[in-house]
Amino acid sequence: MQKYNWNYPTTMWVGENRIKDLGSACKNLNIKKPLLVTDSGLAKSDMIKNVLASLKKEEILVELYSNVVGNPTGTNVNEGVECFNKNNCDGVIAFGGGSGLDVGKAIAFMSGQNLPIWDFEDVGDNWTKANSDKIAPIIAVPTTAGTGSETGRASVILNEDTGVKNIIFHPKFLPSIVILDPILTVGLPPKITAATGMDALAHNLEAYCAPGFHPMADGIALEGMRLINKWLLEAVNNGTNIEARMNMLTAASMGSTAFQKGLGAIHSLSHPVNALNNVHHGLSNAIFMPYVLTFNKDVIENKIIKVCDYLELRDKSFNGFIEWVLDLRKKLDLPHKLSEVIEEKDFELDRLSKMALEDPSTSGNPKKLTESDMKIMYQHSMSGTLF
Repeated sequence: MQKYNWNYPTTMWVGENRIKDLGSACKNLNIKKPLLVTDSGLAKSDMIKNVLASLKKEEILVELYSNVVGNPTGTNVNEGVECFNKNNCDGVIAFGGGSGLDVGKAIAFMSGQNLPIWDFEDVGDNWTKANSDKIAPIIAVPTTAGTGSETGRASVILNEDTGVKNIIFHPKFLPSIVILDPILTVGLPPKITAATGMDALAHNLEAYCAPGFHPMADGIALEGMRLINKWLLEAVNNGTNIEARMNMLTAASMGSTAFQKGLGAIHSLSHPVNALNNVHHGLSNAIFMPYVLTFNKDVIENKIIKVCDYLELRDKSFNGFIEWVLDLRKKLDLPHKLSEVIEEKDFELDRLSKMALEDPSTSGNPKKLTESDMKIMYQHSMSGTLF
């Protein structure tokens, strides 16, 4: 596999074994004492041990923060900021899946801020409250092909006091250097490969369906979906296929780049169940996808038919696309109903529906939504009934 250097949407070093260039990335950004942020599972892996040893060999004084949970919290960020400042770090290496990347980016951002992180929620011009000169440089190294957080300008962080997942935004959340190395994703279990792959699909799909004029985002999203259609099943069934892993990493980065245009109800419904029921984000996106698509049918049908054409599906109709989604989920052995992952007694319909309506992703949905609409989609996802 050849190696590539891309400069869109940021500096990206792409290809097999590019992790060996991590020390060079630090030196390019004049980072002499980085804080490597990852989750506790990865922290024990040979992958991280090798990276830490390699950086120390290059006389880069790396520190480690690894108390990151699957649905990352404000506490994770606060602890990381304390570790960053206590050790006089001067940059962040955000390493891992979406949780590690989101927390790493947030730590780099909050390391020089005086206001609480919740003051920078992605509402209006909140981001302008930040001291832009005090944001540490970020290197992002994804080990899953899903969130695309490495090319995003935000982090999704759970506020434990409110039980709400907040999107924290600033343009400088976008990492200065990204390393896309498919070797780092080879050991990812099939179930996680499947769920994160569906997360990438949700990003590309919702970005494409979001209203507004943004042909660049639409083009990226379409190609991202084509790559997922071609490579996701192969990455799940043959995890050592480096080409499949590379294409899925690329598609994930493309999804995050495209969804600057907007997201929608798939994410609006997902964020509350991620926060309250601790359901994996990619898994919940996979579950909600057909219910949201069918709810939005009357305003997205023509767009979906164009997707069918680009993906060269046999049945180039809206129903044909729904069947493709359902068939893909079945082949990936992912659940059809939310009730397969959440028990009825733990399902707080009224609270979830209110939270979903208030989620920032709601504004990007192709149809204007009400709390009643959210309830209907939740109920259908629990029963498995498509509209």
